[in-house]
Amino acid sequence: MKKPSSKNSSTVWGYVIFFVAIAAIITLAIPIYDVARQRSDGDRGVLSVVMLLVILFLAGLALLVDVIRRKLTYEQPLEQIKSATERIAKGDFSVRLNMDSRLNFGGYDEIMQNLNVMAQELSKSEILKSDFISNVSHELKTPLSVIQSYCQLLQEKNLSEEDRIKYAQSLVQASKRLTALVTNILKLNKLENQQILTDLADVKIDAQLEELIVGYIDIIEEKGIELEVDLQEVTVNSVAGYLEIVWSNLISNAIKFTESGGKIKVSAKQVDGKAVVSVSDSGCGMTPETGKRIFEKFYQGDTSHMQEGNGLGLALVKKVIDKLGGSISVSSELGKGSTFTVTV
Repeated sequence: MKKPSSKNSSTVWGYVIFFVAIAAIITLAIPIYDVARQRSDGDRGVLSVVMLLVILFLAGLALLVDVIRRKLTYEQPLEQIKSATERIAKGDFSVRLNMDSRLNFGGYDEIMQNLNVMAQELSKSEILKSDFISNVSHELKTPLSVIQSYCQLLQEKNLSEEDRIKYAQSLVQASKRLTALVTNILKLNKLENQQILTDLADVKIDAQLEELIVGYIDIIEEKGIELEVDLQEVTVNSVAGYLEIVWSNLISNAIKFTESGGKIKVSAKQVDGKAVVSVSDSGCGMTPETGKRIFEKFYQGDTSHMQEGNGLGLALVKKVIDKLGGSISVSSELGKGSTFTVTV
């Protein structure tokens, strides 16, 4: 059975108090009338004046009670709500409304509770926004500093051809890192603001993975990594461009964290109408603590590979998977490798 709202409960209690007050006034007026009639010896004029004064007194008393009730249950919470919304509008998200459980605010308690939740969520969003800006600033500063330094070095007149090529390569790497950072930020922003998925179509997961793997063959062979591929025919109705982001990030991460002579396995199969893709590596692995944070923006558990990424890849993967209504999990053991499993 549905629980009655506090607003409805307050309305009922308001009616009850009103009728009790009327009944009390009538109950008091009757004996007072009898006493006044006896003492006035039936004088209608005196009796009328006395009863008028009594009724005015009782009505004033009822009005005073009503004023106090309205002050406590309406005006006071309204003033608190008004003050809180003004502070929130000015950017103060630390505001919290204290509700007296002994008083029923006639539905205002629900508004106050919602305001507390809203202020708390806005406070979290503000912290995340500040952290995001701080991280972006830091990530932008590093490649920009590299570009500035090497540009200054390239201006030297007596620079050897070997150094010139070396500095130019460093500039290319820094610019690529900067481009990747900006690209990922834009993709994340698009995903966070897109409410409805468009461009839905049948996507052959196995063909998509094969094409991506071919693009990484040169790097895999250069590092001497053993590659195992087990792809069944799998087709899902999804967004091809978004899925490419997921597979590309997972495969490139597997290559990045797998040392020479290691092994990478990519598999795809269909289970209960869903595509299940797994990317495994025999790389450095991660601790349980790192595993809990790898999908956070800018988080990089292995600092030895910081120059090869910006900590946005897996955050982007998680955002894509959530947007597509799928799931992603990771199992890993330090020093033995990691396995990412995606279901879409």
